[in-house]
Amino acid sequence: MPNDTIERGIKKAAGDVGNVNYEYVTYEGYGPSGIAIIVDALTDNKNRTAANVRSAFTKGNGNIGTPGCVSFMFDKKGQIIIDKEEYEADADELMMTALDAGAEDFSEEEDSYEILTDPDGLEEVKKALEDAGIPLASAEVTMIPQNYVDLTDETAIKNLQKTLDLLDDDDDVQAVYHNWNE
Repeated sequence: MPNDTIERGIKKAAGDVGNVNYEYVTYEGYGPSGIAIIVDALTDNKNRTAANVRSAFTKGNGNIGTPGCVSFMFDKKGQIIIDKEEYEADADELMMTALDAGAEDFSEEEDSYEILTDPDGLEEVKKALEDAGIPLASAEVTMIPQNYVDLTDETAIKNLQKTLDLLDDDDDVQAVYHNWNE
């Protein structure tokens, strides 16, 4: 056995994290009833992560697909959420501030405002809103579904929730995007 292989094994067992290389990987697949799911992970062991993600899909009666099989159904966008309880001013004023800063879309939800931007323009819009004294609940680049799927079958809902819970419990998984209309 080569000396460097032995040394690498000893360092790994000793917990020497200086040698660990993390990789960003994306998995795509379908949950029950054709729900599209994208999983972003950061891992030091792609085989372990792939097995864990595949297991989560299988346990929820879904299956892993090939790269690109569901990503075409999502748009990568910058998303800024502003809590209505934190921001008391006029919604039109907020919309104009966001659009002037380069936002693409503005919508008013039940308890928050949602601002969508180009992923590259997120920081610019975020800074403009912060400079205007607007408190942000969150600001991140995310995958927004182009259309949502409603589930009425209790078994399908239970299986999808099981898949999402298993993915959420995995330490390697950074984000999970889906088109289920919860």
